Amino acid sequence: MTTAAARDVLWTQAEADDATGGHSTRPWQATGVSIDSRTVVEGDLFVAVRGPHFDAHDFVDQAFANGAACALISRIPRRHPDRKPLLIIDDTYSALRKLARSARQRSDAQRVAVTGSVGKTSTKEALAAALQPSGKVAATVGNLNNLWGVPLSLARMPRDAAFGVYEIGMNHAGEITPLARMVRPDVAIVTTVEAVHLEFFDSVEDIARAKAEVFDGLRRRGTAILNRDSRFFDLLAAEAAGRSIAHIVSFGAHDDADVRLIAYEAGVPSRVTADVMGERLDFTLALTGRHNAVNAMAVLATVKVLGADVGAAGVALGAMEAPAGRGKRLRIALPDGGAALVIDDSYNASPASMRAAFKVLGQASPGAGGRRIAVLGDMLELGHGSARAHAELADDLADSGVDVVLTTGDNMMHLYDALPRGHRGGHAARAEDLIPLLTHLLRDGDVVLVKGSNSQKLGIVVRALAAPGADAEHAVTGH
Repeated sequence: MTTAAARDVLWTQAEADDATGGHSTRPWQATGVSIDSRTVVEGDLFVAVRGPHFDAHDFVDQAFANGAACALISRIPRRHPDRKPLLIIDDTYSALRKLARSARQRSDAQRVAVTGSVGKTSTKEALAAALQPSGKVAATVGNLNNLWGVPLSLARMPRDAAFGVYEIGMNHAGEITPLARMVRPDVAIVTTVEAVHLEFFDSVEDIARAKAEVFDGLRRRGTAILNRDSRFFDLLAAEAAGRSIAHIVSFGAHDDADVRLIAYEAGVPSRVTADVMGERLDFTLALTGRHNAVNAMAVLATVKVLGADVGAAGVALGAMEAPAGRGKRLRIALPDGGAALVIDDSYNASPASMRAAFKVLGQASPGAGGRRIAVLGDMLELGHGSARAHAELADDLADSGVDVVLTTGDNMMHLYDALPRGHRGGHAARAEDLIPLLTHLLRDGDVVLVKGSNSQKLGIVVRALAAPGADAEHAVTGH
């Protein structure tokens, strides 16, 4: 566990009282900020936010038991340890936003906002790694990219950070603008625009316009970094120009891209050649898949715009580790001997990201007698075309040479029914029910992709496979 002594002071009682307009019951200082009592570590300021289905005031005692330095509250909870510091305020969410703005205002860090239909988290992680050689980086942890996660991430920014990298997500129009204005980035990246969240939009063009809201927060003379390969590049460029954005930098494989993918050789790691505004760069990329190589161009463009070290960024991209649930590879030992490789892409899914993951699986080389196996869960928020979007993945699976498919969820039944009978490995209503089906199927040399929307809880499948003793550090060799 991280101890308070091992971390710098992030907030003092006086600073937090001043930032929020609240009043602390006794002196304190915090080395972190948390809104989840289960993940509080020693020295955290615990902010008791109220959500639609919970009230964190009910867990203040747990937060203190885990080592919280203070609890920011709007009402005195029934259960809380006597004489523990409380910061009392009318509205805890408003207080969190005020902490975020105060952290931003006291910092000289150059900030980046990352949004897009797919690839946000992996791009954010890659950018944080790429900037690290050039200075201290504060970045969104995981995918804390919503109305709670963005202010929390900003409130956690150390005062001496050189760079801040913040992911911004959305489900509806109008959600990005207030978050972008909170971050006030110097650079805004839109990774790509795809048919995601169509349940809440009339068209993909409307999704593109919603993503363009990130430009509402750009600082004066800021830079918009846009995917030149996207069919919505012109729309996004026009949206940026309409907001008087000072600079537009493009990335991708397109001949006219300012930062261009020249060559890509699949592997673990992949080999990449890029043209970074006239500077050739050869590097390796720990993240697999051509889509990640394209997003690496956005990373390098940002590094260049911020004046950081592009060469060191290239080295860092080869050394980084794929985030859990987003392409991380684990080699697992099988009970009867031998081993299989698991590609954990279980955190989220859309038609575009499914197809990209299938290509990664297709490029993997199973061992002797091994097969390519896909374990898939529902893609959500696709609206009226959901059944068709799921069924159409059958052709992409065939094109990638996938041998066996297991599925879970109501919508994935449409895909399962569209598969050739010889490729059907089993369907289950719940993710946990796939575990015995999969373990019965697995044999030495298999490569297994696990992917679905987060609500499908396919991470439980990965954890079950890894439980006997997966080797995550050495999983990248041989496939």
